[in-house]
Amino acid sequence: MSTEHNHILEDNIDAKQFQFVLEKGIAKIEYIKAKEKIYLTHTEVPQAYEGKGIGSELIRQTLEHIKKEGWTLIPLCPFVAMYIKRHPEWKELVLKGINIA
Repeated sequence: MSTEHNHILEDNIDAKQFQFVLEKGIAKIEYIKAKEKIYLTHTEVPQAYEGKGIGSELIRQTLEHIKKEGWTLIPLCPFVAMYIKRHPEWKELVLKGINIA
């Protein structure tokens, strides 16, 4: 069975990151959580998976999780900000006053 786009998002609370455990490493979005706000600070995908949509899938699932939890997003990671710019339906999660150009 192919798991190409069937990754399971894990919230690794100890490492403060959302992640996909992959065959050849871990794709992750590091975060800082403060009350009801979450700062996404850094996205990293193993080199073997670059350009395969893993990063976008990780961001999409992370945003779904944030929405479900009712948290307010502060996207400090440029990759996350770019994703939200390309998918403006997620802008509702972003802290008011933060402009994603």
